[in-house]
Amino acid sequence: MVSCRGFNREDKETTMELMKGDKIEVFRRSKDEAWEPYMDDFIGLHGFVTDPDTVINDPDALIEVSLQGRGTHRLPQDCLKVLV
Repeated sequence: MVSCRGFNREDKETTMELMKGDKIEVFRRSKDEAWEPYMDDFIGLHGFVTDPDTVINDPDALIEVSLQGRGTHRLPQDCLKVLV
């Protein structure tokens, strides 16, 4: 389990726990320096967490996700939100 910053309905920053298998959406461009221009194409895509990097347990760590039709990528956590 990895802590991840996200936003609630009032657009206030919250913390969420990402676990392997969680369904996610890339909902915005990341502010992280690891964000690359090609990743803009991922915004709006859904997928699931494949490796939350539980050993690191760092909210700034990249999370490995599998995106529908786009393969597996390591993305910054501030661009992800968990789908319920």
